[in-house]
Amino acid sequence: MKVIWKFKALYVMMLPIMAYFLVFSYYPLVRGFIISFQEFRLIGNRPFIGFDNYITVLKDHAFWEMLQNTLLLGGGMLVIGFIMPILLALSLNEILQAWFKKVVQMIVYIPHLFSWVVVGGMWILMLSPDTGIVNGIIKLVGAEKPIAFMSSADSARWVMVLTSVWKEMGFICILYLATIVAINPALYEAARMDGANRWQLVRYVTLPSLVSTMKVVIMLNVLSILRIFDQIIVMRNGAIAKKVDVIMMYTYQKGILEFKVGLATSAGFLVIFATLLITLVTRAIIRYDEG
Repeated sequence: MKVIWKFKALYVMMLPIMAYFLVFSYYPLVRGFIISFQEFRLIGNRPFIGFDNYITVLKDHAFWEMLQNTLLLGGGMLVIGFIMPILLALSLNEILQAWFKKVVQMIVYIPHLFSWVVVGGMWILMLSPDTGIVNGIIKLVGAEKPIAFMSSADSARWVMVLTSVWKEMGFICILYLATIVAINPALYEAARMDGANRWQLVRYVTLPSLVSTMKVVIMLNVLSILRIFDQIIVMRNGAIAKKVDVIMMYTYQKGILEFKVGLATSAGFLVIFATLLITLVTRAIIRYDEG
């Protein structure tokens, strides 16, 4: 008791934080879980209907189509979004001019600061078949007709994956650069004395030192796989909706557009359970708790 009383000021300062999470995080979570078992109405009784909402969602063909899209898009973002920042960080680490390195870091980081409303609108204009700069470049190299990137189902998924990777690559790159800076220079000196060339320094010194950061990046990306939404709602259109609509679009359509709140919350909790399962499996595979 004396120890608790000694740090009472710290516990008092924690009360507002605990209250915030209770009111804005845990209460809505519990309330939503209850709603998922109800036939929700804005006015009137809200009878409990058991697992009917979950069964309806699981029998909905659209749900499984959007889940497939989510896994394809999320998987592409996970793989490419893991590799590209590493390559960028290793490349920047080899630059000797400090001013040039800082300029490049700033340029690649800026997209992370913008919302998807800005980034999505920018890429829609750049990929336009009529006035887009990308098709302008394609015409200059000899293409006979422009490519309709944002109305072709074949290219739509690649556009979503690559623009997402482009937006977040600078932020993740900075995480890797921070780890590289912290590597003990004595390791490089010892490797050079043993005759290691530049590639061997990267392979046997730099990359092993990035393993812990790689695990953090993988976990962050895995946690976001099933929560893709902002990018899709900004960049989708009727021509490609069937190929890019993700599971969070399903909850948006059911809950906001159709006002079937019970179905929307049950779909949302299926996403939560799936995210928890994927996270636990990934954590075990990459041995996240082992340094």
